[in-house]
Amino acid sequence: MGIGAVTLYVRDVERTAAFYETYFPFRALRLEGDRIVELIAQDGGANLLIHAAGKAQKMGQVLVKLVFDVEDVEGFCRDCAAKGLVFGPLHRADGYVFANAKDPDGNPIVVSGRVFVRR
Repeated sequence: MGIGAVTLYVRDVERTAAFYETYFPFRALRLEGDRIVELIAQDGGANLLIHAAGKAQKMGQVLVKLVFDVEDVEGFCRDCAAKGLVFGPLHRADGYVFANAKDPDGNPIVVSGRVFVRR
């Protein structure tokens, strides 16, 4: 059994949905009367459920980090930068590369080549 979806609580549902559709392989599913926008993973990974945060919820807490498996991290970061998303420096660890950024609500995200390293 794998993880089917991760819920992100955000201030602006449409802005965040557009962010993930722009930079990552997701397609938004909006159902009439549903306050959640479901972002369907186009590559077979877990879906993201974008849900409006309550007033008491703090944005950008670092309790969860979304990790996106990317074989060519440097190229992916370069492509994102051309569209407006700038990742931090490339880090090299144990034979793979990764880089960090944040979504519009301060949720930490990382693109990582870790899964592609043979162990």
